Amino acid sequence: MISVGIDVSKGKSMVCMLKPGGEVVAPPYEMLHTMESVLLLADRIKSFPEETRVVLEDTGHYHWPVVKVLTEKGIFVTSVNALRMKRYCSQDLRGAKTDRKDSIRIASYGLTYWSELTPVLASSDTYRELRLLSRQYQRKTALMASEKVNFSNLLDRVMPGLPSAIHDNRGKERLYGVVARYGHYGQILEMGEKKFTSDFCKWAKKQGYRTYERMAKELFAIAQTGIPALPNSTAARATIKEAVRLIQEIESSRKVILTQMIALAKTLPEFSVVREMNCMGDALTAGIIAEIGDVTRFHSKHALIAYAGIDAPPYQSGTFNAMERHISKRGNRYLRKVGYQVIQSVIMHKPQNDPVYEFIEKKRSEGKTGKEAMIAGLNKFLRIYYGKVSEVCGNINHQLLFGSRV
Repeated sequence: MISVGIDVSKGKSMVCMLKPGGEVVAPPYEMLHTMESVLLLADRIKSFPEETRVVLEDTGHYHWPVVKVLTEKGIFVTSVNALRMKRYCSQDLRGAKTDRKDSIRIASYGLTYWSELTPVLASSDTYRELRLLSRQYQRKTALMASEKVNFSNLLDRVMPGLPSAIHDNRGKERLYGVVARYGHYGQILEMGEKKFTSDFCKWAKKQGYRTYERMAKELFAIAQTGIPALPNSTAARATIKEAVRLIQEIESSRKVILTQMIALAKTLPEFSVVREMNCMGDALTAGIIAEIGDVTRFHSKHALIAYAGIDAPPYQSGTFNAMERHISKRGNRYLRKVGYQVIQSVIMHKPQNDPVYEFIEKKRSEGKTGKEAMIAGLNKFLRIYYGKVSEVCGNINHQLLFGSRV
């Protein structure tokens, strides 16, 4: 048997090939992530008469070009968790680290754990695209939160007290519009009450707002009593208007991504199953499917819970047995985030006869804190999710495999 260790980095990798006993088949050499270089590696691996397996570290996305080409050529490729590989490679007492040494250690890992190696499972393009959209959506959401905090800070310095005057169901939209149009209380006061009222009413009517005359008077009164911390300068007005523009652009981008996510998720067989669960809207359904992916790749519900990082691994030594353990948090943090949103939705809607909500209430009655009860509820939700979705996906896979024989 031959273990091919690949230390992956951006745009290139270091490759080493070993046999049992430390026999070197190929000393470490550099391979570029080009089609020609990876195909040369694939041809060399296929030329060996012995069983050959490729071992590499899960580096996020740098390793996927290599994995894609090698798996398409029918070569056994396994991706090892980065933390596990780091602990294996850190056994060197001197602590030396180079790409050459790492490729040797990765190849050695493959020989040591040969019987435990499992091939990388190629997920469908739909799941990969859905996850890509989900991650972009979450990045935009985080950016939106940051920009809203910045906008709020700026607003307190140029138009303090303005949000309290706009308190209807279109308050945020109207607030951004007013700020983008005027930018500073000083600008409103310079126009004078009559001119401002006329200008505001024309603009508000175009936007489809109601009671704009009364609102114009309220805004002018607030402008008279408010004390801006920044002067009515071009720079101050430009800064707050740019903040509004950024928020509106990010929100528009989020809507486009979310629309694509939902449309793509609806093509999957599990969408309707998950959507029928209590408190699951289209956005939450698409988000949870994107982060879990193909549920059939998990051998049990416990594997799914461990993947989310909300499992509490046992800790026992001799007569000591730890009873209170924190969740591991060694898993998909994006899944935990979407799962938290699911549980928030369940708690907010309080669905009757829902097993997840009843389980959360049960934990609360036992004296668990709100956070502990929510984690327990997410654990329950993932168990139910696994049972329902794996049954649907399992039936579909069975039909694809044996349907033609029936």
